[in-house]
This record gives sequence, C-alpha cells and structure tokens, in this order.
Amino acid sequence: MTRLNFLGTGTSQGIPIIGCQCPVCTSKDSHDKRTRSAALVETGGLTILIDAGPDFRTQMLARGVRHLDAILLTHNHKDHTGGLDDVRSLNYTDRKAVEIYCEEPVLKSLKTEYSYAFAEHKYPGSPEWHVHLIDDRPFRIWDNLRGGQLEWVHDVGYFFRQEDGSLVPSDNAVTKADKAESPGATGEKDGRLWADVIPIRGYHDKMPVLGFRFGDIAYITDMSSLPESEFPKLKGLKHLSLNTVGYKPHHSHFSLDEVLELAGLIGAENTWLTHLSHAFPVHEKFCEDLRRLCRERGINSSVLPAWDGLTVSDN
Repeated sequence: MTRLNFLGTGTSQGIPIIGCQCPVCTSKDSHDKRTRSAALVETGGLTILIDAGPDFRTQMLARGVRHLDAILLTHNHKDHTGGLDDVRSLNYTDRKAVEIYCEEPVLKSLKTEYSYAFAEHKYPGSPEWHVHLIDDRPFRIWDNLRGGQLEWVHDVGYFFRQEDGSLVPSDNAVTKADKAESPGATGEKDGRLWADVIPIRGYHDKMPVLGFRFGDIAYITDMSSLPESEFPKLKGLKHLSLNTVGYKPHHSHFSLDEVLELAGLIGAENTWLTHLSHAFPVHEKFCEDLRRLCRERGINSSVLPAWDGLTVSDN
C-alpha cells in the first residue's frame, strides 16, 4: 500500500499571501491555509519526502515526522529546496546523513545556495546530506536505517563512527542512484527495504522537472507541459496530483483548462490539484465549480483541490 500526504498545496508565496486582503487570503476555512507545495509518501515501509521548501520545518512538526528515508527534489526553485538546511535536526536525532535524490542541475544549484554544506572544511553543524543523482529513468530508494552512524563532536562537527571505533569526517557524498529492477514496486533485499520509483518528465516553462509515481499514486507539481510520451507511466492511477495556479494561461504552470484536459486524458480515478494560488475561489466554492466543469466536459473521474493535510491511499 502507498499513502501520500499533501504537506503543502500552495504556490511559492503560500496562502495567505503577506499583505493580501482577498476573500481567499482572509478565509477562516482551514482548507484555504496553504503552505508551499510538498508531499510525504509512505510506501513499502519507507518514508519519502517530495521537496523541502521554506515551510519544511512547520510541515515536519505538523505531521510529527521523526525519520526520513529519502528526500526527492522535483527541481531547484527555492519554494522546493529552501528548507533543506533544517534537515540538521534529523541528522542529530536520527544520527544519519539525509539521503537526497535529484538531477544534476539541481545539485549544481544546491552547491551554490548551500555552499557551506559542500565546503572542504565545513562549518560545524552544517547539514549532512548524501546526494544521489537521478534522471528520467526509474531508480531505487533504500531505507535509511542502516549504515554509518553520525556522531557529533562539540565545536568540530559530524563524524561517522567506524567498526573499529575510529571517527571519519563526513563528506556529503555524491553518487549515482541505483537503477530500479522492478519499477513501481517495493520489497526487501539483504534485510533492507527498497522502493523503485518511476520519474515523470515534464517542463516548468523550459526547465526540465520531475514528477514521481509510487504504486498507483503519482505526484506532479510545477509543470506547464507534459509530453504525451510520459502518459504510459500514468496509466491505471488511483490518485494523481497536478498543478495549476489560475484560470489564465501561465508560462510555467498549467492553467485550469489545461489541467482539466490533462485529467480527462490521463483518466486517474482521482485527480487532486496542488500548487494553488488565491486566484481561485475559496475551497468550498472551488469544489462546486470543479464538479460542474467536470460534468460539462464529460470527465467521469473526480477532480478536486487538494489541501494541506489531505492523505490519499492506493489501497
């Protein structure tokens, strides 16, 4: 069974937007309070985060997350990577480096934005990451329960305790992710749990970005185009998330018309809209509008706005 929790469903500014007095930003409905887009996936015994934006800390506390096996990054924009420094808390409590899976351009951006985390002589207390490079081919995630234990040396930094008792400085290693052997499946090998993830290639304006499929759930955000060649990866879904920021065409996000057309073409049982802006009406009215639009367009599946805290399952 795979479960996906929408940790955040708002645009890069979140909702409410600072200073805005529109009906959505001043709504008392909790469904209209949206942090920056992110999701938590539980599959095959693994806990996987998709994107760690500026609200990462708040989202982890709200969900009570104490352990992550991996963080997958869809792309390198700040509203999806701006919270990565806060993994330091997990480094300390879990005594593990955090496993990050991303594409080469995203890593290049991280090395610029978080240069102190990759420095030869790191500032004590810098976040500890292991980066696994991925592309649009299926890849394998392993659990982060075994391996080297981080130990904190006061005023010096983190080290890995070796079997002989010695301490070796951490290095924020960068490696290529393992190839998937059974795309979309989960299992256990040599006492370790694994999940084989299917990436979905799309474009955020002209920027290549990734969505991800786990079991019969797929999470897509920050796309303005999705090649038809990717549609076979999205067959037979129970739940699909798609992004939209408004009614008008947008250079880097699907418009509502585009997202409804996509929902009809892909045919998931349930399509959940995320990365929503205050251009849409309040939650209850938006739900009513979407049901009407689906009837008018002959879309037989459900298309509704997601909200922070919504959990869906493919069981």
